Amino acid sequence: MIDRVKVIQPKGNLDASKSPEFRDEISSLLESDAKIFLVDFKDVSFMDSSGLGALVLAFKTVRAYEKKLVVCSINEQVRILFELTGMDKVFEVFNNREEFDKSLLSRA
Repeated sequence: MIDRVKVIQPKGNLDASKSPEFRDEISSLLESDAKIFLVDFKDVSFMDSSGLGALVLAFKTVRAYEKKLVVCSINEQVRILFELTGMDKVFEVFNNREEFDKSLLSRA
């Protein structure tokens, strides 16, 4: 099952300058046989509304392909952004990759 997971690891700021690159990366992976896309935020220091918009668009696109997008390792700033916008209710958020892996193995 783990081979059916694609991990996307944006780095630095996920803002207006990096959002198109992030969307392109997700789009390029949609044709793979992956069923789950994990966006690992461990190397993201800041995300603004453009980054959040790109993430929401990616979520909708992935869902249209009948696949799943989840996130992990979000920092406090991203967590607050998620909570303020209600995205913490939309996205399945894992504390870290280990928690995601355990969850995935428990479903297998």
